[in-house]
Amino acid sequence: MKVTNYQSATIDPNSKGLGNVPGASVPLGDASRLEWNLLAEDVSLPAAVLYADRVEHNLKWMQEFVTRYGVKLAPHGKTTMAPQLFRRQIDAGAWGITLATAHQTRAAYRGGISRVLMANQLVGRRNMAIIAELLSDATFEFFCLVDSVEGVEQLGEFFRKANRKLEVLLELGVPRGRTGVRDADTRRAVLEAIARYPDSLALAGVEIYEGVLKEESEVRTFLRDALNVTEELAAAGRFSRAPALLSGAGSAWYDIVAEEFAQAAKAGTIDVVLRPGCYLTHDVGVYKKAQSDILSRNPVAREMGTALLPALQLWANVQSIPEPGRAIIGFGKRDAAFDAGFPEPSRHYRPARDGEVHGAPREIDAKEGWEVFQMMDQHAYLQIPAGADIQVGDMIGFDISHPCLTFDKWRQVLMVDGEYRVTEVIETFF
Repeated sequence: MKVTNYQSATIDPNSKGLGNVPGASVPLGDASRLEWNLLAEDVSLPAAVLYADRVEHNLKWMQEFVTRYGVKLAPHGKTTMAPQLFRRQIDAGAWGITLATAHQTRAAYRGGISRVLMANQLVGRRNMAIIAELLSDATFEFFCLVDSVEGVEQLGEFFRKANRKLEVLLELGVPRGRTGVRDADTRRAVLEAIARYPDSLALAGVEIYEGVLKEESEVRTFLRDALNVTEELAAAGRFSRAPALLSGAGSAWYDIVAEEFAQAAKAGTIDVVLRPGCYLTHDVGVYKKAQSDILSRNPVAREMGTALLPALQLWANVQSIPEPGRAIIGFGKRDAAFDAGFPEPSRHYRPARDGEVHGAPREIDAKEGWEVFQMMDQHAYLQIPAGADIQVGDMIGFDISHPCLTFDKWRQVLMVDGEYRVTEVIETFF
């Protein structure tokens, strides 16, 4: 199967949020030669923008965090679905990339990723066929989850006929949670089912997702139970992989997972793999709150200096000021997440009529009364304070809550430097 070189993949002139793309194709990673500058209005707004320095800071911060605990990092790629960013994470030291579906896995593979942990069940004949095809490449390593006898049997039969061996992780769950086995009897039955397919299935470890729990005490209990199960299975010789894998941690409780699993990781008998995904871009909403909680309870995180920084913004024009105290902005639900709070106005810039960049954007203080209070498909309603210096055509940068559901609205995202010059175009595969 052909692996795409995304340094040679080209900018799609039909995508929103781009500038003029000449007839000759321009590689995604060579966007700087187009000399676009966001503030000079060289790109069409609205545009999704990543700040290169903040992305780099977040990469280094999380990698240092897991290194201090002696655990491995497989960031969840569903946040960005951008193989260019996956490779940055791998280059920074990530063990692999976590994904959720067969389609996502194929996109990552074609983008040069050689190890994927699919933190989900692999169900459906065509989905299994995609993975079987990828496994024809002996250098590609893949893991998925199992939590039922039926699922194991379907995988076992399919991969037996495909003459492929699939590595699986036993998923443990909690009552009223999401997927995962709930009790010892089910766990035993699933393990017995796996053992019936020695030629097509291999038990590589144990997986959990603690993000469905709300209280730290519940999370710690769940983690300790999972560690006990993993150690018991390892002592019984049930794993095909040495060290066995033990994986958990979304973006909210990764510090607790690191604390609870660190000793086992340092003993060398278990590879502990954490899977936070939203750290790469962070945000000003739900993940800012989660990171604040982590900093308040985790001394290692506090010792590491400047914590995660929001690296994703949406820039849009002031489209209309139809009445005092209200501006209509040229973006909407088709451009930004709104499930975890509306985008927050952060930066204001008045573009020069001569097309040159004059000065830097000013910071917006939300306490002065700037607030998005309603969104439609292509419009956002912005409350503005009395006497605000704002005009039609002005540019406003908005911070985001829940970056996952902003990325999936963009096929191509702009990476900019500290001078707002576009250095790269990031392609997504949702």
